[in-house]
Amino acid sequence: MPVPAPTLYPPFNTIRLSHIHYAVTDLAAARAFYVDMLGLQVTDEDSSRIYLRAMEERGHHCLVLEAAPAADVKALSFKVFDEDQLDKAEAWFRSKGLPTAWVERAYQGRTLASTDCFGMPVEFYYKMDRLPPIHQKYALYKGVKPLRIDHFNVFCSDVDKAVAFWGELGFRVTEYTEDSESGRLWAAWTHRKGGIHDIAFTNGIGPRLHHTAFWVPTPLNIIDLLDLMSTTGYLANIERGPGRHGISNAFFLYIRDPDGFRTEIYCSDYQTVDPDLEPIRWDLKDPQRQTLWGAPAPRSWFEEGMIFEGVTPEASSLGASPIIAP
Repeated sequence: MPVPAPTLYPPFNTIRLSHIHYAVTDLAAARAFYVDMLGLQVTDEDSSRIYLRAMEERGHHCLVLEAAPAADVKALSFKVFDEDQLDKAEAWFRSKGLPTAWVERAYQGRTLASTDCFGMPVEFYYKMDRLPPIHQKYALYKGVKPLRIDHFNVFCSDVDKAVAFWGELGFRVTEYTEDSESGRLWAAWTHRKGGIHDIAFTNGIGPRLHHTAFWVPTPLNIIDLLDLMSTTGYLANIERGPGRHGISNAFFLYIRDPDGFRTEIYCSDYQTVDPDLEPIRWDLKDPQRQTLWGAPAPRSWFEEGMIFEGVTPEASSLGASPIIAP
């Protein structure tokens, strides 16, 4: 098995993913997609930036949209356990020869910016402004009724390297895809919060963002969203699904925003809290790996992703290919 043993006592304690920052080329179009259609809630906005949260979230935002000449990803952000963890994180990233900087972010306390082993921009914080709960204000529920941000998925040129790096930070592998010919990882799902993943890694040209996922109450919410998208001008934005993943057992739908950012709508996976839980192996050629019902994903799902600001992606050395829809 190519998955290393988990690091149960990491150098600093990350508790979960937190939010993501997109640069978008048309702020009004992005707002219509994420607010009017998907149903995320605006917590602040001006002519250049919109802050959004989902219905169960108490933190100020899970998604930031910023107007820009070109679309890209500014950073992936994670929350740590307490203030001291930020200093431990700075020391750890420096020990790896990676850049560190304390950056100012609206509605957050001290925020550490660095990169992972591929140069992908990541940020860590402890304090974010808290907002009153809205999960029982049912009049606000719109679109797909998103409850919370669930995970990131990123393309990377070496999944084994990604798992080793993030594994040092205590991200535990729950499921993985192995190329049986080379014995290398083709994809891996890693977590901190006790679900299937906070961040997953997919083989490909990277680093690039594959998708950001939002958790919804039931599969029926996904059906409602499909009806809404198909009758409000978003039919071409439906990329893949609905379906049930073999990996994670989750019900899913993949859609694209006006700039091409991919969003997964996601529910019904399982709990992974036990630190000694063994990861589940999948073979790359297993037709039930992608979708339990056997339907393969389209080529766009394996090849198209969004770049990170200032980062030049590199090709993978692993040439193995999954089953791709014709």
